[in-house]
Amino acid sequence: MNKRWLFPYFVIGVFFGIVLSQGEVISWFRMQEMFRFQGFHMYGVLFSAAGVTAVGFAVLKRVSKGWSGREIVVPPKPFKGAGTQYWLGGLCFGAGWGMTGACPGPIFSLIGNGFMVMIVVLLAALVGAWVYGALQTKLPH
Repeated sequence: MNKRWLFPYFVIGVFFGIVLSQGEVISWFRMQEMFRFQGFHMYGVLFSAAGVTAVGFAVLKRVSKGWSGREIVVPPKPFKGAGTQYWLGGLCFGAGWGMTGACPGPIFSLIGNGFMVMIVVLLAALVGAWVYGALQTKLPH
């Protein structure tokens, strides 16, 4: 793999981290404010991200070809039963977010801002991803 292709991703990641920091998205106090329904800041960020994503997918569907020239297809995901797996996954994600004050995106920004305790959170996230990968075939999907 040509390592020069990694540099733009590094630059985009650093820019993303700066945006998260300046927008106070990595602030533990903003997270608590959101979970206690005391402020709109984080909800505004999340709703804006959902809107940008919706527009992005609409554009991708119209363009229908990626940079590689291959057609972009997002297959529909069937909804099975009562969706227990979604509730359980959401509860696990939300509990981790509430306990650590960070969802996966800002972890690197928090470490970059000097919150070294977040290295523990990063390691826990990696272990969780590994456990999911190991148990994926046994989990309801």
